Amino acid sequence: MTRNGQRLLLLIDDEPAQRRLVAALAARGGWRAVFASDGEMGVATLGTQDGMQLDAILLDHALPDADVTGTIASLRERRPALPILLLTANGSVAQAVASMRAGATDFLVKPLAPERLLAALEAAVAGTAAGELRPLTEKIPALLGFDEIVGSAPEFRTALAIAAKAARARVPVLIEGESGVGKEVVAEAIHAASPRAKKPMVTVNCGAIPANLVESELFGHEKGAFPGAFERKIGRFQQADGGTLFLDEIGEMPLEAQAKLLRVLQSGEVHALGARHPREIDVRVIAATNRRLVDEVEAERFREDLYYRLNVVPVLIPPLRKRAGDIPALARHLLARIAQQPGLRELGITDDTLRLLEEYDWPGNVRQLGNALFRAAVLCEGSALTKADFPQIASLGARRSATTQAAMAGGVTLFRADGNMRPLEDIEADVIRLAIGHYRGRMTEVARRLGIGRSTLYRKLSELGIESAA
Repeated sequence: MTRNGQRLLLLIDDEPAQRRLVAALAARGGWRAVFASDGEMGVATLGTQDGMQLDAILLDHALPDADVTGTIASLRERRPALPILLLTANGSVAQAVASMRAGATDFLVKPLAPERLLAALEAAVAGTAAGELRPLTEKIPALLGFDEIVGSAPEFRTALAIAAKAARARVPVLIEGESGVGKEVVAEAIHAASPRAKKPMVTVNCGAIPANLVESELFGHEKGAFPGAFERKIGRFQQADGGTLFLDEIGEMPLEAQAKLLRVLQSGEVHALGARHPREIDVRVIAATNRRLVDEVEAERFREDLYYRLNVVPVLIPPLRKRAGDIPALARHLLARIAQQPGLRELGITDDTLRLLEEYDWPGNVRQLGNALFRAAVLCEGSALTKADFPQIASLGARRSATTQAAMAGGVTLFRADGNMRPLEDIEADVIRLAIGHYRGRMTEVARRLGIGRSTLYRKLSELGIESAA
């Protein structure tokens, strides 16, 4: 870590534009980047002063010297404990598998979304099996229908039934749920079951678009509409004409863009930046968020009129910890999909391993489960996955159990077993659990004593995965 408290990232990439972009994204999370243009220079950097202070390495899959796996092996040989992440093109699963076997900690798929990059870096540094926090949908693309989505828990089946019924109509759907519960999978199933199935489904991650580019991305622009608009751009709405537009992380959209989105939904017309006339479109909108949008409306971060326009059919996807009984079937289903990828094979999974997975609370939900299985499958040398293939899950599960016991005993653990401070989010979760127990579940009193509003308390309960009964 650098002297000013920033973490230090070595970025190995020969494209200056991409280096600047990644450095800017990483800076949002308190990272400073140093650069190398090829593998040889990256390995040499480890012997410099910056190299000795490194917290992580991110390298592009298309280096000038081409031997990415050799570069990873050389980096790993010199710094065995340093997290190494691979930046790969979409669909390069075989390259990613080979890289992980050579010693890479995880891989990310272009184009990078800021929250995905930061989550992967933070997880890698924390030693919590960074691959478990990467979205499996980026690594193993597949469109599932409702009959192919695995899960029998009543609350989950109810959500799917609502979504399936809504699929036949043109009305907007708002899918809410924690990160990783499978909101995009449900959105894809809605599209696949709708009369628009043969038309395009266009996905937009609202949190990954810079605020000043949201309008251009969604609605398009004409050549010369603003400085830097050197050519005409077709917006995502127009790309999805006749089909479905999936607005992921809608809660991240700036207020100004929300107003223009509302006008499009009301009028059925898109007005590209710089265009003389609007264009009529026929698009079915599905939105998703990991926030409670009603709380965002209350906090005036989201327009109330847009909320009601999007929330015609609400679908709430429960977290995986509330349907632990689905985990064995989910694990086998995901392993079958993983086995179809280049360089991987069919694997079984033992009963005691399934019990281990059922007992873990999966804060990253189905996404985390899928990626834990993916990582284990990549590194497994036997014919079936065992508990030994999930050391991080066993360790994290035990650590969480000890933390919960400490909180119930009337104290909050501030330090991890390795002597380092626990993350603030984990400490905050323990404090809230302790307060709920101390005030016997009287949530108004809990909120008052913690100095926060009731809506803020319930939002934190949802974000931190805390049951109000505690």
